[in-house]
Amino acid sequence: MVIGTRPEAIKLAPLVNELRASTFFETKVCITSQHKEMLTQVLNFFKLQVDYDLQVMMPNQTLPTLTAKILTLLSDVLKGFQPDWVVVQGDTTTAMAGAMAAFYERKKIAHVEAGLRSHNLQSPFPEEMNRIVISHIANCHFCPTDKAVEHLKAEGLTHNVFNIGNTVIDAALTGIAQIQKEDQQNYFSHFKSIDFTKKIILVTCHRRESFGAPFVEICNALLDLVNSNPNYRVVYPVHLNPNIQAVAHQLLTHPSITLMEPLSYPQLLWLLDKCTIVLTDSGGIQEEAPSFKKPVLVLREVTERTEGVEAGNALLVGSDRQKIVSETIRVLENADHYLSMTARANPYGDGHAAERIVKIIQEHS
Repeated sequence: MVIGTRPEAIKLAPLVNELRASTFFETKVCITSQHKEMLTQVLNFFKLQVDYDLQVMMPNQTLPTLTAKILTLLSDVLKGFQPDWVVVQGDTTTAMAGAMAAFYERKKIAHVEAGLRSHNLQSPFPEEMNRIVISHIANCHFCPTDKAVEHLKAEGLTHNVFNIGNTVIDAALTGIAQIQKEDQQNYFSHFKSIDFTKKIILVTCHRRESFGAPFVEICNALLDLVNSNPNYRVVYPVHLNPNIQAVAHQLLTHPSITLMEPLSYPQLLWLLDKCTIVLTDSGGIQEEAPSFKKPVLVLREVTERTEGVEAGNALLVGSDRQKIVSETIRVLENADHYLSMTARANPYGDGHAAERIVKIIQEHS
């Protein structure tokens, strides 16, 4: 199992635990630490034992350097362990380089969350390229939806393609059940600056496509929202990327906007459960929010997760200031519209994806 970022850890945690519960497999976890601080939180929450840590990150590292390091160091791990299968998840640089390393070492590749496509190589960048590369060298494709299956078929990939749902739903449902057994006062204390009697707008925004002018537009939209209604509160855990940090802290100075350090995964799940609406450019939250009955406005011009938009759980608003404001107000102030976005089933899964993956890999081993 190759894991680099927090989303990968979240989405692979149910599969790691399912594999390690099986007597059929010997399972080892290799992390690249592409997201070091945020990754550790998730590993601890799900109690995942790490066997190899490549520690690839350096300040201001370029994509070519990062890719080469992962490819080289992971190849050494594979030579030592000699696995039958290498599992990668999603579309990160870790996933793409991990799949390439496995391919060079002639190991079978299982791709979790296969088949997502925006059909625009520049957005998301470099993720769209990464997922295409992985698809064309993988041996098993574990797709989250029927649409993802169709994307692979359109590229001529029809062998060992399975729709098993998305493991992020497994993780979210397991995670919130665990959180609800804990002392809730710890969470209320962490978010003590937030008035939960108000309408809580949870914001996450960090993608490269948003850097610069688009992110400024998004920030101005958030200011417009809190200025338009005293009952709105924006809660924004700000990503560590300096392109986001500097602008957010410069522009978003308003008593109804709470900027926070990045949240741990359980804190994010808890807040997702308590918020009123989600504004995000994150792929994972687009998938998780429908399970919490929260409407999603997607702060991207295109999304590879179109199922939520088509099902009515989500709406694509991009970085258009006026559209963000008008659509957020429409959702928050029109009860029928809010219900129409939250009453639908989650199109991304039922919480049993990891079980299906383990069964299929065993059958193909």
